[in-house]
Amino acid sequence: MKSLVKKLTNKKLKISLAESCTGGLLASSITSISGASKIFNLGLVTYSNQAKIKFLKINKNIIRKYGAVSHECCLAMVKNLSKISKANINVSITGIAGPKGGTKKKPVGLVYIGVKKGNKIQINRCLFKVKKRSSIQKATVKKALNLILRITK
Repeated sequence: MKSLVKKLTNKKLKISLAESCTGGLLASSITSISGASKIFNLGLVTYSNQAKIKFLKINKNIIRKYGAVSHECCLAMVKNLSKISKANINVSITGIAGPKGGTKKKPVGLVYIGVKKGNKIQINRCLFKVKKRSSIQKATVKKALNLILRITK
């Protein structure tokens, strides 16, 4: 975590986040590091569909057609966050942390992580096999941090 804050500081990059299933855990893990104020711009926890629609301006038809846990919703989240935040790096997370709420098509542990830097956008589909809610959330944060480090090379 310290290496991420240091790296973003050295490169004079700002980061913003839109989290759903992690409930602010990624924001908390970054802001717990001294010096984070130089790089951390904005963190939104858009947990409900209504929050995604109201604050991130996600078209409700995207959620209706594909669901909040989808490639399409994650992409809209990261694109719209970047318009709001004006940060260099924007990250969106949406998924099913469980233990309930999963289906055959969208099982518990399915998470989408979107990372946008400049015009480059990556949407990563992850399926975490651990079944504990906190373990899925922690695994998601770890994966997101690795993706952020990779995109800032």
